[in-house]
Amino acid sequence: MQSGNKTYLGLFIFLCLLLQTCHQANVEQTMLDLDGYLARAPEKYEANYLKEAKAIKTAPLQAKNLTNMVWIPGGTFTMGGADPQALQDEKHLHEVHIDGFWMDVSEVTNAQFQEFVTATGYLTQAERNPEAQRMMMPGIAIDSLPKVPYSWCFQSPKNQYGRLQPEDWWTAVPGADWQHPQGSGSSIVGKENHPVVHVSWYDAIAYCKWAGKRLATEAEWEYAARGGYDKNSYPWGDVLNFKKANYWQGDFPSLFLNRDGFVKTAPVKHFAPNPYGLYDMAGNVWEWCLDWYDFDYYVQGKRAKIVSNPLGPKISADPDAKDAPLKVIRGGSFLCSESYCSGYRVSTRMKSAPCTGSEHAGFRCVRN
Repeated sequence: MQSGNKTYLGLFIFLCLLLQTCHQANVEQTMLDLDGYLARAPEKYEANYLKEAKAIKTAPLQAKNLTNMVWIPGGTFTMGGADPQALQDEKHLHEVHIDGFWMDVSEVTNAQFQEFVTATGYLTQAERNPEAQRMMMPGIAIDSLPKVPYSWCFQSPKNQYGRLQPEDWWTAVPGADWQHPQGSGSSIVGKENHPVVHVSWYDAIAYCKWAGKRLATEAEWEYAARGGYDKNSYPWGDVLNFKKANYWQGDFPSLFLNRDGFVKTAPVKHFAPNPYGLYDMAGNVWEWCLDWYDFDYYVQGKRAKIVSNPLGPKISADPDAKDAPLKVIRGGSFLCSESYCSGYRVSTRMKSAPCTGSEHAGFRCVRN
């Protein structure tokens, strides 16, 4: 399991190295309202990405709309993991207090994202010119990526034997975006109630701005996923069950048993919710959080008796990708397997480049 987890971390490092257009910045997070967060980002910080998000106006009908949201009561919980599958970055258990907040009961769907795009004309990162020259790390051939808009899709590796790496199953697919999840020729017709995918962190921020919401902090996300139970491994308890979540059944990435009936994403609300009424807090798609990722962030939290409403580190810090800024993602996806990453555990921390989208990452929103 441990070797599988290390390999899984390579997936995001692999994407970061290929797609590193991001630049580190010292962005202090002292406010949880999105306008305040964006206003504090200096111009040099991802100006091209955040410029549009700053300009988007909150839709009047969305500003106070609590439809499909549930109130998460405030409280104190133990953040982090201590079970045998816990990785090093989640092992420092610490007490965290969270104030109450509203949270979307499900991941943002294709239909909801379509409403946003129709209202604003927004183009996701996957739909834009990739500017391959600026997206490459030194030493990587420019010809290795498409010259047209693309995004990352999972494809079963041709070589089923030997030591497999993330590049064996991740492919840059021309034309893949939120409306065409598997590339040109695919569509979301009939999948309006599935979670939107191929959205970057910046795409998620833009949607939040329009909807009058924001992304959850990592602490808020874990607190909500636990559903009031402090020591569970999963939102429903401690026993993994394919009837409870959409994840990979079998030996990833070669053997897929498909016991739950879903090859890719599942419709939101298909599986039972957790005690707070939240659906798909485990599996289906990874969910972007507000925080930068810092491998040692929990060590700092452990020094305090109780950490109140933590907003995450000021900058990203990861020993496996020192020059790549990374945002936290949570919850696992349909590609997570017990034999591989177990990302659907409530305490599992993962990271990805904020300018990167893929077919197994989406988001949900919260509101103060």
